[in-house]
Amino acid sequence: MAYALITGASKGIGKAIAEQLAAKKFNVLLIARSEDALKKTANEIAEKYKVEANYLALDLSLNNAAENIYNWCKQKNYTIEILINNAGYGLSGPFEKYSYAENLNMMLLNMVTPVQLCQLFLPDLKLQPKSYILNIASSAAYQAVPNLSLYAATKSFVLSFSRGLRQELAGTNVSVTCVCPGATDTDFANRAQIGEKGLKAAEKVNMTPASVAKIALKSMFAGEAEVITGVINKLGAFMVWLLPKGLVEKTAMKIYQ
Repeated sequence: MAYALITGASKGIGKAIAEQLAAKKFNVLLIARSEDALKKTANEIAEKYKVEANYLALDLSLNNAAENIYNWCKQKNYTIEILINNAGYGLSGPFEKYSYAENLNMMLLNMVTPVQLCQLFLPDLKLQPKSYILNIASSAAYQAVPNLSLYAATKSFVLSFSRGLRQELAGTNVSVTCVCPGATDTDFANRAQIGEKGLKAAEKVNMTPASVAKIALKSMFAGEAEVITGVINKLGAFMVWLLPKGLVEKTAMKIYQ
């Protein structure tokens, strides 16, 4: 039996993606830290959509997280046909505000674990008639964002890695898509400790997790390389390309001060 594996699936965009895949009759595997939230979501999905919905609670920022997920799938005989690397978070404020350990934790979750999951599951994905990798980056991937410097850099990494991997897998049965959401109504802002200016700016363009998930899955199944969610976010990425980088970065810095 084939499954879609979704990281960060207990809430926000990950949960919305899991629900929408289940509505399309895909069996789902939910991965996140919160066991109570995962159990509740899995039970709700199984009951509502009549599909298999199982979960594994673990910290995705640990060095062996990806290996533990892969071994769990092997032990349970779960065949993966869709891999969705959604888990991630940001830290706002000056770079020096955070300790090395705090910054490293974010880098491990945002970059290392998705790469490891792709590395481990790719041979199995190649065995399926058709399979997909969906990596969730951010509209911040298209520019340097002072006061979100390291977070934006991790998402630039995800976007660049996705582009390269997609070209490597061209002509195979594995399709790679990268989705870059802008402000979304999730817990991201709270965990990132976004200031009042940033919160007010986000309120004007906030999208719902369900709307982002819908765009993400449509793009994935259509085999698109990458997509920025929302007209305003697409315009923002175009302006980043058009305007001098220093001007764009100074403007962004004022938002997150």
